[in-house]
Amino acid sequence: MLAYFLKRLAAVIPTIFLVTIIIFCLQQLLPGDPAVVLAGEDQDQNVVAYLHKKMHLDEPLPVRYGYWIGAVARGDLGESMRIQSPVLDLIKAKLPVTAELAALSMCIALIIGIPAGIVSAVTKNSIWDYLANAVALWGLSTPNFWLGILLILLFSVSLGWLPASGYVSPLVDLRANLAGMIMPAFVLGNAIAAVLMRHTRSAMLQVLSADYVRTARAKGLNERTVVLKHALRNALTPIITLGALEFGSLLSGAVLTEQVFSIPGFGKLIVDAVFNRDYAVVQGVVLFTSTVYILLNLLADFAYFFVNPRLRG
Repeated sequence: MLAYFLKRLAAVIPTIFLVTIIIFCLQQLLPGDPAVVLAGEDQDQNVVAYLHKKMHLDEPLPVRYGYWIGAVARGDLGESMRIQSPVLDLIKAKLPVTAELAALSMCIALIIGIPAGIVSAVTKNSIWDYLANAVALWGLSTPNFWLGILLILLFSVSLGWLPASGYVSPLVDLRANLAGMIMPAFVLGNAIAAVLMRHTRSAMLQVLSADYVRTARAKGLNERTVVLKHALRNALTPIITLGALEFGSLLSGAVLTEQVFSIPGFGKLIVDAVFNRDYAVVQGVVLFTSTVYILLNLLADFAYFFVNPRLRG
């Protein structure tokens, strides 16, 4: 058990280090000189020279990477040159918003996707199977921004039940917070539910044809016990992997959905930073979300250990 965990942890550190190199190198490929952009319309050469020195842009590439990774190791992700605020503070301000949206979206996806996949597999080639596949196809084919606009037109403009946009902290008004987040969460969860349904169905079909499932049925076990206790548990591995990847994607910022519903999360933060060439914010946010993505995959590996008895052997 301990060896399994240590092996997974040992792979995380070099992966994160490689990610920092990729992020830094890709950042350098962006066109334009950030010092010239930040100097304003006048582009005074003294100001440009000062910014070059402050941002270490006059140093060789390896030296600049050394400055950056050294600061990152101390917990300093840099400072936004546009708003003169530490990147870490911006992340702390935006993280609760995106984390809540991601959590609500995943809850909706799990509630819809996994039961639909199980029903589709158990009732293969029935009307319920065809219906579940049709719903999954609709979820995969529907653009998020289009569905978001339709929901706004229906529930906000026509019925007036929900706010069209904006964000209210749950600490201020929980009811208003849920009212504002339910539509964007459904938009994102709908697409993920479709993917989860397809993966759950595929995994369940493979497991339901296994020998131990036939043995469990031959022993006279209740069909619900066979499906939920024996089959589903052994089909969870690909579902856990997919869930971790999708949740990591949600935390990286659902740009279009956040723009449609005017939600001030990571998506809006990274888009504004790219357009303003605020490189410190771009690097910091991408590094943070990449690290979270890697850690979520690590948690998925740990979850395998508990759902798959063969790994404990």
